[in-house]
This record gives sequence, C-alpha cells and structure tokens, in this order.
Amino acid sequence: MSITTTTTMSDREREDLIRANMPLVGHLVRDMLGRVPAHVNRDDLTSAGLAALVTAARGFDPERGIPFHRFAATRIRGALLDELRGLDWASRSVRHRARQADTARQHLTATLGRTPTPQELAEYLGVPVAEINSTEDDVQRAVVLSLQGFTTGSADDMVTESTMGPEELLVHRERIGYLHNAIEALPERLRVVITRYFLNEEPMSVIAAELGVTESRISQLRAEALTLLKDGLNTHLDPEQVTAPGRPDGCVARRRATYFAQIANKGTLSSRLAFTTQQGLPAHLAA
Repeated sequence: MSITTTTTMSDREREDLIRANMPLVGHLVRDMLGRVPAHVNRDDLTSAGLAALVTAARGFDPERGIPFHRFAATRIRGALLDELRGLDWASRSVRHRARQADTARQHLTATLGRTPTPQELAEYLGVPVAEINSTEDDVQRAVVLSLQGFTTGSADDMVTESTMGPEELLVHRERIGYLHNAIEALPERLRVVITRYFLNEEPMSVIAAELGVTESRISQLRAEALTLLKDGLNTHLDPEQVTAPGRPDGCVARRRATYFAQIANKGTLSSRLAFTTQQGLPAHLAA
C-alpha cells in the first residue's frame, strides 16, 4: 500500500504569494484596458483580478511544478474576461442617441417606404450627418464587442487553458451556426457589406466605390446589418433580449419577422453544429 504525501502551504505563505503577485494584477488590468473602450472602469477590473488572485492562491499546489505567476495569470485573465462580458460596451449617451436614431429611422422608413438616407435622418433629428455616422460607428463597435466579449483576438488567445465544458461547447457551436445562417439570410446588399467588410476585411472606401455609394452609406448599411444579425440571433437564442417593434403590424416589423424566419429555415441543429470558427468567420463575429 503506497501513501502519497502532499505539501500544504500555510496561510502565511499564501498571503505572501498574494502580496508578491499583486503587481501582476495591475499589469494584466493595464494590458486589458488598452484593448477596451475608455469608459470601462479600471477599479471594477482590478477588483475582479484581485479576487481571482486570492482564489488562485487558495487553489495553488506547488507540487505540480507550475510557477505560481503562470497559474495565477491564467485565472486572473479569465476573471477579467468574465467581468468584461458582463458589461454594456456602449456608454449610456451612445445608447440614448442610438435609440433616438432607431426610432427616427423606423418612422421615416414607414413614411418613405424605404430606408432613409443619412442626410434625411440627420435632418429629421436636427443633427449633423457626422453625428449620425459617429453614433452608428460606436454602436457597431459595441455590437462586435458584445458578441465577442473582447476587442482584439478571442478569449482563447487570452486564456491558455480551455474552460469550456461539453454543454457550453455545443451551445457555442450552435451560436456560430446560427450566425452563419443569419448572414446567409441577410438582404443581398447587407450581406455583401458584412461579408466584404468583416470576412474579407476590405476597406469601406473600396466597398463604397464598387457598390456606387458613399462611405457614409456603407457605414449605415453595416450598422443596419449588425442590428439585424444581433436581433436575429437573439430571436432564436435569447428572445428576452429582442426589443418589440414600435409598430408590430408595420412593414418594417413584417420584414424583420420574415428575416428571422429565414434564419431558422437556413439550417438544422445538425448543420449548425457542423460549423466551427475556422469556417469563414473572424473572431469579432464568431466569438
């Protein structure tokens, strides 16, 4: 009969580990802040990082041969990502302006029978066209960050150990499959803009020139497509996140309902689970 002995650390030793590695939290928080919007609160990230450091010290086993700073860094990064995923990536002022623009766009669409131009929308709201474009850019970035949970790269780039269980992996793969289907179901021009801007990474000026429109129009189409994609995904995966249309029986609401139905018809559970992040989607849409 063999007896396995383990080395247990004293509370004092764990406290020393925590104190010695507190600068590590500051370093990882600073690195993270360089990749996220300016309104993300440093103190919130630091608190999450320090809590993860304490948890790492409690669970550290020196006999495994892994240096504590590496062991702790992985868990701190994971905690920071979890904290970021819970944030609203757009500031309140951006959300307020975006809601005003959406309401105005829906009203003008119902009145004109088509999507209003940026100039028409700006005149209706009494603001410069540049402000409309700026708001749409801010919302677009917020949508991408919200889908991704980070700004550049993916969570896998930051966390060296995979923490996704079998059930989470299936949900993740299904979401990627739905995103493929949602892109396929977009109206042709919106699909072209999304595919060329995000998947082919073509400059907006090139897309605008080839489609014979202005860069401002491409920006509007991009924002419109991302809103449709987000609502399309939420309709099938998280219905509580979908905002009810102002006019449920209006032409805009009917077109959206048709689009949402087309997403479901584009695939099955089996076909969606067959998709992976390597099948044509960049991290900032797939994650």
